[in-house]
Amino acid sequence: MIYTKYERARIIGARALQIAMGAPLLLKMKEDDLEKIKYNPIEIAKTEFERGVIPITVKRPLPTKKG
Repeated sequence: MIYTKYERARIIGARALQIAMGAPLLLKMKEDDLEKIKYNPIEIAKTEFERGVIPITVKRPLPTKKG
């Protein structure tokens, strides 16, 4: 699915908050990789998003017909 920049920001932000609050990582990352990004939850969430492992969906309401 192709996300808008707003949806992408919302998904990454929500996942980064989960990681910052102590949620387990969805990817196996090496200690060197985590040190490289300085354990930054946003960078970890971006990596998870790019690999497509974040279990967050977006609901887009369809327009309704008014007669």
